[in-house]
Amino acid sequence: MIKIHYPDKKPSVKIDAGKELIFCIIRKTWLMLTPEEWVRQNFLLYLIDVLGFSPSLIAVEKQIILSEVKKRFDIVVYDREAHPFIVVECKEMNELLSKKVLDQALRYNAVLQAKYIMLTNGIDTIGFENSQQGFIETETIKMYK
Repeated sequence: MIKIHYPDKKPSVKIDAGKELIFCIIRKTWLMLTPEEWVRQNFLLYLIDVLGFSPSLIAVEKQIILSEVKKRFDIVVYDREAHPFIVVECKEMNELLSKKVLDQALRYNAVLQAKYIMLTNGIDTIGFENSQQGFIETETIKMYK
């Protein structure tokens, strides 16, 4: 398990036409506030404000083709050469980080080929590092150079 220390800063939230919206700092747009979107936006703040990743190297909800099926990943952090570095799969807080969630992230990573996979529900976060033995659980994400 990775210990996450979220920043004091919280995502911007507003009510518009009776609907709760949350601002995506990467996509620069207001989105419907769902439990999963709350986790995604807080995790983005963690990646940027705590781990120090550049927002310009983060993609959110982009489409990939997986076995001729269109899918959308939650978050991908790229390295400075624009190669996928971390694939993050976000779930709402009451969803367990199960093997099914890991399998979903691994399917996305079959296309993306990132060094790390992170699964988070905002409370628990599990990290995996790609090694010669396959993906092994890790408690830290090493920054790229």
